[in-house]
Amino acid sequence: MSQKLLYALGRPLLFTLKPETAHNVTLPLLRSAAALGLTGLLSKPAPDPRIVMGITFPNPVGLAAGLDKDGAYIDGLSSLGFGFIEVGTVTPKPQPGNPKPRIFRIPAKRAVINRMGFNNGGVDAFVANVQASKFYQDKQGVLGLNIGKNASTPIDNAVDDYLHCLDKVYPYASYVTVNISSPNTANLRQLQGASELDALLARLKDAQLRLADQHKRYVPLALKIAPDVDGDQIKDIAGALLRHKIDGVIATNTTLSHREVERMRHGQETGGVSGDPVFDLSNIVIRALRQELGDALPIIGVGGIMRGADAKEKIHLGASLVQLYTGLIYQGPGLIRECAQALRP
Repeated sequence: MSQKLLYALGRPLLFTLKPETAHNVTLPLLRSAAALGLTGLLSKPAPDPRIVMGITFPNPVGLAAGLDKDGAYIDGLSSLGFGFIEVGTVTPKPQPGNPKPRIFRIPAKRAVINRMGFNNGGVDAFVANVQASKFYQDKQGVLGLNIGKNASTPIDNAVDDYLHCLDKVYPYASYVTVNISSPNTANLRQLQGASELDALLARLKDAQLRLADQHKRYVPLALKIAPDVDGDQIKDIAGALLRHKIDGVIATNTTLSHREVERMRHGQETGGVSGDPVFDLSNIVIRALRQELGDALPIIGVGGIMRGADAKEKIHLGASLVQLYTGLIYQGPGLIRECAQALRP
């Protein structure tokens, strides 16, 4: 029986739980299953290495940030066959995030609305979790560490939070993602504005070069952006990425548009929408970025991937790698292998 069919049979039981409860139950179970060697029974993607940002990725299908905000489940997640794992978003100080409930499923659209608000235990606990993982200790693969700002930090001082986190995570990351696109931290997306982005990237680039000299190792920086940007904004973002020699861009985060879900149960809940409704929006951004960037830097495509053909379309539009999140909730871990197979030459 295929992994996808097994998951389809078990999903109704999982969906009887509240979304955040299901999340908090399945990740410890996955960690235990991996520790017992049970995830070794799953079919994994065949090797299909890709060199992106100077890093060799074992295959082009990764895990998007947000599923493991504290880096506490790296070993379990890495046992599923991903070509790379991205964990976070982490902030300098611990914060509880927004009040519960803050995650809502919309099964008819294979969508999720979340307003988590960067709930995490802070960067020191995050780094300790990364260091404790066998994945990191044994250098088993590619690990992206995603950084953000605390909700209590004024937007004018946001760069200080990013610099603090970059200093802390740099020695342990294969690459670092700068998240300026979550819709659930007040005013965060202001950092995508032309002048704000220029100032932020200039400071981050200086810090990256200083840390590369200090640690004798260059760790690439990627910027994660929103799907809710217009053509002029994409041009400004692309220009800033090129000007400051940022190493990659992740397109995209969740969308503020509720147009496809607003008439459905939970469809008017505040938060970012992921899953099917963001697929076309993220693709528009990927295509426009590729037109602006040419081959100067790589794009990691994320948003609404529910089948192998969806991953293939993002690559066709200009992405070099893809990431999964909401698709795993609706399709299960078999989606990883399906996407990897679809992306084989």
